[in-house]
Amino acid sequence: MESRLVASGLEKIHQKIVDGVRLDFDDGLALYRTRDLTSVGFLANLVRERKSGDRTYFVRNLHINYTNICNKGCKFCSFYALPNDSRAYVLSIQDIQDRIRKHGDVPIREIHMVAGINPRLPYQYYLELIRAVKEVKPNVHVKAFTMIELAQIQRVAKKPMGEMLADLKAAGLDCCPGGGAEVFSDRVHEELFRAKLDNEGWFDVAREVHRAGIRSNATMLYGHIETVEEKVKHLLHIRDLQDETGGFMCFIPLAFDPANTELSHIPGTTGYANLREIAIARLLLDNFLHIKAVWIMITPAVAQLALWYGADDIDGTVSHYEITHALGDTSHHQELHHEQLLAMIREAGRQPVERDALYNVLSLN
Repeated sequence: MESRLVASGLEKIHQKIVDGVRLDFDDGLALYRTRDLTSVGFLANLVRERKSGDRTYFVRNLHINYTNICNKGCKFCSFYALPNDSRAYVLSIQDIQDRIRKHGDVPIREIHMVAGINPRLPYQYYLELIRAVKEVKPNVHVKAFTMIELAQIQRVAKKPMGEMLADLKAAGLDCCPGGGAEVFSDRVHEELFRAKLDNEGWFDVAREVHRAGIRSNATMLYGHIETVEEKVKHLLHIRDLQDETGGFMCFIPLAFDPANTELSHIPGTTGYANLREIAIARLLLDNFLHIKAVWIMITPAVAQLALWYGADDIDGTVSHYEITHALGDTSHHQELHHEQLLAMIREAGRQPVERDALYNVLSLN
């Protein structure tokens, strides 16, 4: 492997990893630009096994998207609808509880709730949303609201962010997902999601979330119009915030699905690209414990490979997923049963570890 690393120009990065030296911007560019993905994966696996050994984490979870009405008009989104659209919906509190009760025989550990930015929803709706989940499943972890949603909730609450977050925690919010980050680039923001909270706004909300004692994840949407330089800057910006707050649990590279979006002319991501994003995230984000390969976005087969390219988390059972795939799209699997997840992880040569939303270990399998 030594000669291969030399041939690919990655021997200095390898030495940094062996010595525990933090990688920099130029290292990130080199990792993106080399054609030797196998060497990048080898390096990422060194870090992955240093942090997690053979363990691969998963969670029994349920996704609930409480509304698809959104006023942001992001060009990469196939999920949102305008209020007068025939597809538009807002789930009632009863709807939420009915969806959870449909899975009453499953030991769900995490309920993941995100949605569009619907300016007509009152503050009480968000509080009742969380309380409704806890009423049906008192011990489940509620992972809800991206930084973009939290900015909207504060807007309707007319309260300081810290006070609003305290209300959500009191209602039962346990942690936040990492969506809405997209790519931290003013150019990409202006071209693809101009109406959404800007890059620094996302970081300002994330800081407040972490100060409130609420853990969160972080993401990056890739495979659209972003450049390699923008992706490296994104990762290093997130790393800086993790140095500052320590509030991130996991980083999640999100593969862009162009179907039924304004960017449908862009080809979808390849398995090769997906593995590279996961591996580079593992190498640059030295202060993150976990890197997730979301099987529902990159396929179960590529997610299995990703467990040797830096990922130590494969997400979960994931029932009813809509945000990054078009509504009505039947080309993507929506759920894997517990035994299927266990088999998938074991087949990849890793040890399955069931977790909750906060990465507490529930069982070794």
